[in-house]
Amino acid sequence: MSSPLPFDEHDLRHRLLGPAGRWTALDVVDETGSTNADLMARALEGAPDGSILVTEHQTRGRGRLDRSWDAPRGSGIAVSVLWRPDGISAERLGWLPMLAGVALLDAVREIAPDLDAGLKWPNDLLLGGRKAAGILAEMGAVSGGGPAVVLGLGINVGAPASTLPEGATSFAAESAPVDRTELLVALLRRLGEREAAWRAAGGDADESGLRGDYRAGCVSLGSEVRVEMPGGSAIVGIAEDVDPQGHLLVLEPEGHRRAVAAGDIVHLRPARP
Repeated sequence: MSSPLPFDEHDLRHRLLGPAGRWTALDVVDETGSTNADLMARALEGAPDGSILVTEHQTRGRGRLDRSWDAPRGSGIAVSVLWRPDGISAERLGWLPMLAGVALLDAVREIAPDLDAGLKWPNDLLLGGRKAAGILAEMGAVSGGGPAVVLGLGINVGAPASTLPEGATSFAAESAPVDRTELLVALLRRLGEREAAWRAAGGDADESGLRGDYRAGCVSLGSEVRVEMPGGSAIVGIAEDVDPQGHLLVLEPEGHRRAVAAGDIVHLRPARP
């Protein structure tokens, strides 16, 4: 079962920080409104590339499209990381939240290999076809003009099914109890490895292997979907692929293929096994 004990900051630092690793700083706070907002404020004050902020309880967590993300104290993971991807072209930064989704899927398969896990475009973690985690990336400019990207992840770990909204799930609700600390450590290690490879490839999702691994883990591909677009319009079609920029390629019934940069998707037919 998910550990009832709080995260041990000293233990996490010992396991994740060091000259050979990707991470440079780690703090655990008991409670905050938003780890993303806090870490972005730290970024503007000079926090180093590779900083991590973890909280036991997030009171104003946000997902994509300004949706709220809430979880009972100690029932999940709320973590944000800071990257300063100097030298990477702006059009490639859109891969970072999808990279985080792949890293999270890597960690789930390491910790709970028997779970039915996959990604819904662009980066929602699905367990048994229901959402168990979300990812939010935010970018700000720092002194000198370089970008600061803060990536936040909220994961339902120990929350019982009765406490979750419709369409959501957790590891506990899927009868897959995992330890929060072990999942967090696996996630951050995988996230560091993925980002380092992506950065070494100049942000190229194909050269780093990211695009291929994303395709393999994204259960949206091959499914009939409805894409609810910003502004209220919607399109229906087959989610065929993701292009080199991470856009979803949707084949509409009349044969037109559309690249979707942002939107919410609903799986109209079950995704492929």
